[in-house]
Amino acid sequence: MKKYLILLLISMTLGMSCSSKAQVDNTNSSLSDKKSTEETKILYKNLVKLSAKAILFGHQDDLAYGVNWKYEAGRSDVKDVTGDYPGVYGWDLAGLEKKSDKNIDGVPFDKMRQYIKDGHSRGGIITLSWHLDNPLTGKNAWDTSSKSLASALPGGKSHEKFKSWLDEGVKFILTLKDKNGKPIPILYRPYHELTGTWFWWCKNNASPEEFKALWKFTMAYFQEKGIHNLIYVYNTADFKTKEEFLEYYPGSNYVDVLSFDRYQYSDPTKDNSFVENCQNQFKIMDEVAKEQNKIMAFAETGYEAIPYDKWWTNTLMKAIGDYKISYVLVWRNHGWQESEKKMHYYAPFKGQTSEKDFIDFYNLDQILFEKEAEKANLYK
Repeated sequence: MKKYLILLLISMTLGMSCSSKAQVDNTNSSLSDKKSTEETKILYKNLVKLSAKAILFGHQDDLAYGVNWKYEAGRSDVKDVTGDYPGVYGWDLAGLEKKSDKNIDGVPFDKMRQYIKDGHSRGGIITLSWHLDNPLTGKNAWDTSSKSLASALPGGKSHEKFKSWLDEGVKFILTLKDKNGKPIPILYRPYHELTGTWFWWCKNNASPEEFKALWKFTMAYFQEKGIHNLIYVYNTADFKTKEEFLEYYPGSNYVDVLSFDRYQYSDPTKDNSFVENCQNQFKIMDEVAKEQNKIMAFAETGYEAIPYDKWWTNTLMKAIGDYKISYVLVWRNHGWQESEKKMHYYAPFKGQTSEKDFIDFYNLDQILFEKEAEKANLYK
């Protein structure tokens, strides 16, 4: 009952926040795209309001497949356990640049488009990432064998190729429309985990000036092509200081959401470093968010195969602590990974060790899944 009273309060607050067109227009000054669609402005303003009170839960590739199943209409491992879909759906665009009909995880883009429309129609939020191939070598996103980022910039060896790749992203994003033909607002997280060393766009492959130029070029290119439904998410991996978090930051006028990715790798009953590191990073990011009037997110996290039965309420919630974030998203439920001879999943399925704790997590007052996201009217 308490959870639904909180949800009612959130819904009333969000409703009041969008009671007049003049109030909605005020949000435009906070969004990096000054020509953002009305629907995008409304969603962003509501996320700002919501993040002060609650956290949306997200899952990558949730509707496409799960542990031991694939492409079953209406199915979701998260829904199998809780009776509800996640409030945020993550998808990846890798493969578009090669004009593939499937993305990097084998999800057909035609199916992805429909999953995005379905999730949005129920009140869920969509976030997109893009593991773009290396534009200089043509190899995958993890190819860091050359200083390839600079080649994608205007005047660079791969610039024209890179623009043609962005064009494929433009084509797909322009097809993401609701039942009324309006563009679906998207949380777009380009060049993610940039403080890492494993992608061609990471800090070891480019100077801060080069990275900022790539970010700004991408934004400008999308907007020139008529895309105005993106909320831009700045995303890092590990960082130890505020200076490190901001070293490659393109600037307050080019970012809407601050976020980082961090995964659990060690047994949380023996090693508390995941919680400690998350708390340190949230503290730094929270300072920046308050200075720049931004919202925050835990854009990727998880504990592969979730062997600890209390991970959700006793580890993840401690990692977030009292920090106000808009959403937390766990990675995909691939299932059996033949190449590594192990199970690869980050959300529980029926019978999984952490199933009961995940239900307890679902029932927490401040955690919202899709039914509650729908009641919060984030698009109104």
